[in-house]
Amino acid sequence: MSEDTAAAEFAARLRELKERSGLSYGVLAKRLHMSTSTLHRYCNGDAVPAEYAPVERLARLCKAGPGELVELHRRWVLADAARGRKGAPAEAVAPAAPAQAAAAPATDPETGAAETQPAAPDDGPPQDEVPEVTDSDAPRPASRPRRRTRTAVLAGIAVAAVLGGVTLGLSLSGGGETDGDGRKGPVGAANAGDGAGEDVTASPSPSTSPSPSTSAGKKEKGAPSTSASPSAAPPEAAKGGAGQADAVPLTVRTAPYTWEDPCSQRYLIDRAPGEVPPPPLEQDVPAWTSAVGAVSSGGQYVQLTVQGTGAETVVVEGFTVRVAGKRSPLAWNDFAMGYPGVGCGGNVPTRSFTVALDAARPVMTPESGHRDFPFKVSESDPEIYYIKADASAYDVSWSLELKWSSGSRSGTLTLDDKGRPFRTSGNNGRPAYEFPLGGEKWVPEGTTKLE
Repeated sequence: MSEDTAAAEFAARLRELKERSGLSYGVLAKRLHMSTSTLHRYCNGDAVPAEYAPVERLARLCKAGPGELVELHRRWVLADAARGRKGAPAEAVAPAAPAQAAAAPATDPETGAAETQPAAPDDGPPQDEVPEVTDSDAPRPASRPRRRTRTAVLAGIAVAAVLGGVTLGLSLSGGGETDGDGRKGPVGAANAGDGAGEDVTASPSPSTSPSPSTSAGKKEKGAPSTSASPSAAPPEAAKGGAGQADAVPLTVRTAPYTWEDPCSQRYLIDRAPGEVPPPPLEQDVPAWTSAVGAVSSGGQYVQLTVQGTGAETVVVEGFTVRVAGKRSPLAWNDFAMGYPGVGCGGNVPTRSFTVALDAARPVMTPESGHRDFPFKVSESDPEIYYIKADASAYDVSWSLELKWSSGSRSGTLTLDDKGRPFRTSGNNGRPAYEFPLGGEKWVPEGTTKLE
């Protein structure tokens, strides 16, 4: 789906909700704590919100139902993904092409001699003959992408030939570098066992495979897929596995600090009430919890958005709960995020699951009346799962494993909080505090006088 189409469909949903609410752009913007012009751009399709939180608040203000919330989130995911893909191939090629084209005339691939004539027809006159760039000249580089690409490829071949000749000459002459023990070896030998053993051997096949699906279907990944040299594999593996990412036909966006509703959300914090800032807005929760060292109290609500990376169907077969550790509940103060007297609540969204972390073997269970796995996803048909994990007797560190399959391929993805396990602690018997609406400090829970 193109960016314009995805953004237009998303904006149409927002306009429909806005018109149905009967509220003006100004009133809605004020309640959403954003400018009127920003809201107008969202509803016109001129911009897509970077985060889903303001979209959800708008939908709830406009009394959107559970099905509408799910569909709106799906439309936002598609629009956000399409926006992220826009311009990726151009960004990958355009910056490199001028530098590589300038280097092309320097060396002949066959003889190593200086070469000046072939580059002139492709790249125009030398820079010292062009005093300025006019509007009529501006489109010229973009009008001949094929010639520039060919020049860049020739430059790459020339550089590789020169480096290969230097390396061969040093090896034959017995030259080399001295390692830490004073022993000599050929140039580059010191990098062969540089502590990246498993990563280096894990992904040579995606980098060296001549398969058309790898070279043509992943153009934005760049040069490694076009090279058949095994030497290209180690740098990609050391950078975090571009080859491994290619093998996984889906992506997962993990939101471990989602709120089911403010009234049910609590955090344990190892600070006195006077040292804790007021409750944050939902979109500010990650920064707020990080600043105060907060841990989800009594339960944690995790949102997972699963989307395929291509047109092929991917089956999400299920999730496995992995417990990394169980300890006694944290002896910290308990802070409620909901303001006393302010109504909360909402319907349970589809694809909702629960996990009892206190169990000996926690298992994800669908909410009553909801479907269980498997589900199917693709690039145009994502799925959103909501997992509510409860804990009362322990302080639990845990993660999820997503099992997927697509045709003859299958695998498992580990889902956590940016490389760390999720953490949820029981709060029984802990001192609890609330923040009155319009107040200036936290007070013991239940002491706020309601008018």
